[in-house]
Parts: sequence; C-alpha cells; structure tokens
Amino acid sequence: MTTTATTATTAELPSHHHLTENPNQPITQKSLLNILTTKCTTSLHLLKQTHALILKTNHFQDHYIAGSLIKSYANPHFNSFTSSIQVFHQVPNPNVFVWNSIIKACVDNNNPCLALLYYSNMVGSNSNPNKFTYPMLFKACMALKSVEEVEQIHCHVVKNGFMGDGYVRSAAIQMYSSFGFLIEARMVHDYGDWDVVCFNAMIDGYLKCGEIESASVLFETNVKKNVGSWNAMVTGLAKCGMVEDARKVFDEMPERDEISWSGMIDGYNKNGCFEEVLEMFRVMQRENVKLKRFVLSSVASACANVGSLDQGKWIHGYAKRNSIELDGVLGTALLDMYAKLGRLDLAWDVFETMKTKEVSSWNAMIGGLAMHGRAKDAIALFLQMERQRVKPDDITFVGILNACAHGGLVDVGLEYFNTMQEVHGVEPTVHHYGCVVDLLARAGRLTEAEELIRTMPMTPSPAVWGALLGACRVHGNIDMGEKIGKMLIELDPKNGGRYALLSNIYAKAGRWDDVEKVRALMKENGVKTTTGTSTIDLDGVVHEFKIGDSYHPRAREIYAMVEEMMVKLELEGYVPKTSEVLFDIEEDEKETTLWQHSEKLAIAFGLISTSTGTPIRVTKNLRMCEDCHSVIKLVSCVYKRDIVVRDRLRFHHFRNGKCSCKDFW
Repeated sequence: MTTTATTATTAELPSHHHLTENPNQPITQKSLLNILTTKCTTSLHLLKQTHALILKTNHFQDHYIAGSLIKSYANPHFNSFTSSIQVFHQVPNPNVFVWNSIIKACVDNNNPCLALLYYSNMVGSNSNPNKFTYPMLFKACMALKSVEEVEQIHCHVVKNGFMGDGYVRSAAIQMYSSFGFLIEARMVHDYGDWDVVCFNAMIDGYLKCGEIESASVLFETNVKKNVGSWNAMVTGLAKCGMVEDARKVFDEMPERDEISWSGMIDGYNKNGCFEEVLEMFRVMQRENVKLKRFVLSSVASACANVGSLDQGKWIHGYAKRNSIELDGVLGTALLDMYAKLGRLDLAWDVFETMKTKEVSSWNAMIGGLAMHGRAKDAIALFLQMERQRVKPDDITFVGILNACAHGGLVDVGLEYFNTMQEVHGVEPTVHHYGCVVDLLARAGRLTEAEELIRTMPMTPSPAVWGALLGACRVHGNIDMGEKIGKMLIELDPKNGGRYALLSNIYAKAGRWDDVEKVRALMKENGVKTTTGTSTIDLDGVVHEFKIGDSYHPRAREIYAMVEEMMVKLELEGYVPKTSEVLFDIEEDEKETTLWQHSEKLAIAFGLISTSTGTPIRVTKNLRMCEDCHSVIKLVSCVYKRDIVVRDRLRFHHFRNGKCSCKDFW
C-alpha cells in the first residue's frame, strides 16, 4: 500500500522508541490513537513518522486509526489537507467514522463543496450517517450560503430520524440563524423535547440577527436556563454593541464560568471600552478567578489601547508564573501590545520565544516594526518568513507596504505591490491600494497617487482618498486638497476627520472665511471632531490630558513646567509653528494655544514626575502636529530624555534632538 506518509524504504521507517513512553510494550490501537491525538498536534514531522509506524505495524486497516490520521493531517496549521484526502482514498470500505473524518477535514480547511461531495459519495456507498455527520454538513452549508443545499440536508436529517437529537438540532438552529431564517430556526427549536443547548443556540441566533426583544422574551420565560443561557445573552448583547445591557445581565448571573468573564471582557474590548476591560480584570483578580489564555490576550489588547505598559507586563509575568504557553493567540496579543506601547525590544523577545507562530504572529511583528519606522527590519523579517515557508496573507502585505510608506522606500514598496499576486497569490484589495496611495503621497508624488486612485480596478473607499487628502495638507497642495476635501465631505458627511483636514488646509493657507464655512457645515450636519487626548502611564496609573486641560491634581506644577520648557526652547532657537492653529486669533494667542496641546502637557507631567534620565512614553489618539514634533525634538535634547510618542499613525522615538521618523510621517 502506498500512502502520503513517506516514500521511505522499510529500513528507513522509524522505530517506536521515541514515540511511546514504554518502548518494550507492543504497539496497540490505544497507544497509536494517543500518539495521534497528543503528540502529533504540533509537529508535522512527528505525524509523518507516526504514519510510517502505522504502516509498519499493519494498523492502517483499523478504521479508527485511519480516521484519526485523516483528522491529524487536516490540521490547518500543517497545510497538509491534500494528505488527508490521499489517506482517505487508501482506506478500504470506510465506515461512518472515516467518512465523518474526511467531511470534517474538508470543513476545517475551508472546502465546503468537497465536504458535500464526500457526503454524497457516502450516501451512494450505502454507509449510514450518524448524528455527528450532519452538524458538519450544516457548517458547510453556512460557508456556502446555499439555501438549496440547506433544504436537502435538512430533508436527509428528517428522513434518517435525527431531528430529535439536540446536537443536530442546535447545529440546524445556528445554520438557519446565519441565513437570517429565524422562523425556520424557531421551528427547529420547538421540535421535540426542550433542550438547553438548542435553547441557547436560539437565543444566540436572535441576538446575531439583532432581534433583541425576541431573545429577551425567550430568555426570561424559561426557568430551566443554565450558565450557558446567561452567557449567550451576555456575549450576544455585547456583540450588538449593548455593553451596558450585557453588564446588567452579567451582574445578575447566579453563577459565572470562564466564558462569562471572557465574553464580557471581549465585548468591552470590541466596543472600545478599554478602561472597563481593565476595571473588570481587576474585579476578576479580587474574586480570585483563574485567568485563562483568552482573557489574558483580551486584556493585553486593552492595555495596548490605553497605554498601560505596567499592567501589560503584569499579564506577561502572570503567564510565565503559571506556565501558560505563549501560543499563536496570547503570544501574538502580547507582542502586539508591546509593539504598540513602544517596547519593540520586548515584542521581539515574545516573538522569539513563541514555540508556535501563526501567520498573525509574523504579521503583528512586521506591523510593529513598520509602526516604529523600522522598514528595513520589517522587510528582513518578511524574507525570513519566506525562508521558513510561512505563506503571507493580505495583512502581511499591508504591514510591508506601510513599512515602506513610513520609511520612504517608495520603489521597494511598489515592487512588493506589483508582485504580491504573481509571486505570492495574494490579490490586492482596496486596502492595499490605499497603502500604495499613502506610499506615493507621503513622498510628495501626489499626481501619481491621484492617477492610481482613478485607475483602481475597484471603487476607491473614502479612506483611500483620505490618505491623499492628508498628504495634500502636509505638502501644501491647496487646490488638490480643496477638491478632494469637498468630494470626501459629500461621500462621507458624518466623518469629522474629513472636515478637520479640509479646515487645516484652509487655515494653513490663511483662508479663514473658508475655515468658518467648513465649521458651519459641520454644525449644520451635526458632526463633531474627535478631541485630541494624550495619555502617560506612571506606576500603573494612566493619566489623560486634553488641550488646555486644567483638571489634573498637579495642573499648577504642569503649567509651570510648560513655562520653563518655553523659555529654555526659545533659547535654543525654537520658533512656534502658528500655522498649526486653526483659529483666526492674534499671534501671541496662537503661541499660547500651541503650548496647551495635550502631548506637551503629558510630557511636562512626565518631566516633573520621573527622575532624570527616565524615558517618557506618551500615547496620542490623533496625528501629532508639526509644532509638537519640533518641540519634543528639542525637549529630548535640552532635558536629556528619551521620549517615545505613539500617535494615530506611528511611533516617534525622540533622542538628542532627533526623531526616528526623520521628519517623514
């Protein structure tokens, strides 16, 4: 018999000494199944050795071993799905377990059509499906979004007498809900005896379709609900953006499990409530709830968004103390967090120590290097990724193109863009085109950027035009900026950032009447711009500042330091860039306004709150203005401090009067 395990001769087949705990015992079905399900989940090489051992010991005829081998090769991390298929076709007279294994392999590897084809062959071979067959087929139908296939599979379920099984019914409810067919889903739910799994699936289906009231009524009228029912409400409401309602349900829960906590934390995270994530995390700690990998990764993400490095380090330390492996999820979350908090060194340490790296891990590290202006390092890591035969995806190229844009490597970036589909099989999306527009526009090649937008094979998104608009402001192209700004406001009338950029362009040109017209239009459309805020994390406490902020307990000391900074920097030749002020006011008032920008206040606070030589790390939610950039360069030199500022676009590392961005951002 020839299979895909190896073309080795019998003499080359491995012994089982290194695969089993007791090499003196004979190889049994139980020992082989144990090896496949425990030792072969992370190593394709070990799986192939085990496959060879199965052939050598004549266990391939065992359907349970053959089916488990199919499942093992189907592991998406191994990229060995074709081996699953080849193994299946070597199995004589496959039983239902083997058929189910190949169907599941198809579903897990995003090949739903093939899953349905194998089911058809299964029926044609007179092999009877069981209750484990149909949930996988329902998943295949969901992936295909095929109503016709749904109806046929449902008919087979009824014909074969499986509609009474809760496992099958809950899968059918999930499938119908995914199509928005809530009436059909409810009919399946109401069929036969009441089942809590079906009940929870129905609540989840209602919530996913936005039927909040129907979910609430179903939930409230049943006294048999379990913790899973409560969890369905919490996670469902949170996914609908109703985090306050989700929290009310959470607080009323008679008991909670890991899913309860992670669902609430994940809901807060996805709705941008990062402070609430950290507050709930502190509650978990007070109640001595064991922290699992998923919760830790969610909290790490929140730490990245609020700029809490100390809390992030604590999470990393907790994982180490409790021997929690840095897998593709937690490891990626931690390295992404460190990169976004300005500690690229710690991000790299996490990346290097991860035993299992997913493509998302490589992407996060490449993206982190790009944010910090380390374009050449990002490209070097991409080349290493290629050498290790990790297939890049669309996000990988977003990172590479951004790295080239921030590093001014225009020709290199264009080369990657032009070959990404031909060499790597990744078709450019509107996001990639936006990156290339940004690449050209940042370098001042505005006409080329505009031409690229107009020749794109898809409709350009407002974000693509927005990248060009921002560059028009930086490079002072008033005519192009005005044209694009007006067009964007028509396309995206509720986006305050579009008005702000056009207003900036007018203000820089001294066209104050036009600035007022833009403001009047914003007011008419009920649009508000995002308030600029800067945060600084000191001893685990995050301090937030807004422009002209006077509410901080140490406001008097902060403004005294601002005055000192002004005096010292003027002696160094600092001249305020008053063109950054968007109001038609006297020049001295403009200078005062500039010195009240949130990042300057945060840095002043850092100077009075930390010892000499301590680095200062600030996070800002908007793009840093040119005046603040000039000021911070001088502050780093005058006060001999390393200052790291993360703005909306990238990181700026200031040292000895210079910035890592080389004034190119």
